[in-house]
Amino acid sequence: PNPTPAAGVAAPLPARAIVVAAPSAKPAVVVAGPIPAPAPDRSSTPAFLAPSAAVQAPPPPQPPAADQPGAARTPGRFTGHPVSLDFQGADLRAVLRTFAEISGLNMVIDPAVQGTVDVALRDVPWDQALDIILRANKLGYLVDGTIVRIAPLSALADEENQRRKLTDEQALAGELRVLTKTLSYAKAEELRDLLTKSALSPRGTVQVDPRTNTLIITDLSDRLTTANDLIATLDRAQPQVEIEARIVQATKNYARAFGIQWGFNGRVDPTLGNTTGLAFPNNGSLGGRVGVQGPGATSTAVNLPASAPSSAVGLALGAINGAFNLDVALTAAESTGNVHIISSPRVSTTNNNEAEITQGTQIPIQTIANNTITVTFKDAALTLKVTPQITSSNTVIMKISLENAVADFSKAVNGIPPINTQRAITQVLVSDGQTTVIGGIYASNQAVKNDSTPGIRRIPLIKWLFKRDDIADSSSELLIFITPRIIKS
Repeated sequence: PNPTPAAGVAAPLPARAIVVAAPSAKPAVVVAGPIPAPAPDRSSTPAFLAPSAAVQAPPPPQPPAADQPGAARTPGRFTGHPVSLDFQGADLRAVLRTFAEISGLNMVIDPAVQGTVDVALRDVPWDQALDIILRANKLGYLVDGTIVRIAPLSALADEENQRRKLTDEQALAGELRVLTKTLSYAKAEELRDLLTKSALSPRGTVQVDPRTNTLIITDLSDRLTTANDLIATLDRAQPQVEIEARIVQATKNYARAFGIQWGFNGRVDPTLGNTTGLAFPNNGSLGGRVGVQGPGATSTAVNLPASAPSSAVGLALGAINGAFNLDVALTAAESTGNVHIISSPRVSTTNNNEAEITQGTQIPIQTIANNTITVTFKDAALTLKVTPQITSSNTVIMKISLENAVADFSKAVNGIPPINTQRAITQVLVSDGQTTVIGGIYASNQAVKNDSTPGIRRIPLIKWLFKRDDIADSSSELLIFITPRIIKS
């Protein structure tokens, strides 16, 4: 007879042979060595059944050390006494009770545990043998104090989910608190949805006071801490970008001399490389140096292939090396009459916010309806919209939208001229302080002057001897230079 267990700890069992009768085979003899009594402290419990409040499943099988180069087995993972087992069609519940006797553990077997066991093991730790049997039957265990409960993995997982759900419900039942946060840079209305989705519990609410740009947040204490940290991350001053635009009207000859020769097929010395950092267009040669030597070299500031002359817009885009002194070149050209600087506006904007520059006039259009005269105005202007985005490498991505609307009075109908429009939208990447240039906007002017002798100019045949026609044909190109500068704070 076994001695009576005390305080939930199995009493020591004498060394003996354990005989388990299989239902459909001869009795199999399980030889076990001396079984020591388990110590009351947890440190002596095998690592496989270390006490824990969490649901545990047997760890997945590991391949031999030879299958894992550079890896070795961790000694002592299984610390049970070696046993030899030979079960053929044995009842699973009976086998688990056998392990309870071998180990001296207090074991509770879930009623859902059913099945049979076929296993033959020689001199393996008992906890390793139990681990193999549990994994083979998709079973897990839960340690509660000194009691080990064995049940199907699915049942243990369902219990853990229910326990976690109950814990969450208890947490949500806590006292609600209020956090008031006045924002300095971000818009309170823009942060409300983000906080509701990312930081608050289902009980949490966010109210906005637009007058003071303040958030009023109601939620549990731990969720308020999360919301406060998120606000501190987002409510920061955004860097600013100063955008300088030079709108220049140049003669075609000067544009060619200056280097804005769109569609030129030359190339610079390949050893110079791309020094502008321009990401688009990426199939041009960028320069800005005078006297570059090499095949096809030019002294152009910008030398890029453009779209075909028959294209709808015909705008071209390039970049100017920061070493090229644009202001000096434009000032010198203006003094000779080759260039007319229309305007040089500057505007500052924060990161990722659009800046708009408009240069032009409004054309009055008069309409008469029901004896009522109505005058409306239509814009005939050059509109430039730039949205800068500062990158971590101190470059600026600029989304550029350009629209040039010009009134054509030569084709006016009832005094109302049509508006010719050119539009381009693109995106470029330039370094801080570099200049990108947009060209390809052409304007042509044709003036006809007639000088003749009064009276004789109407006589056929001989009128050509007494008159002179002067035809002045001029054309110019509109160039827009855009330079972003990051404002260091």
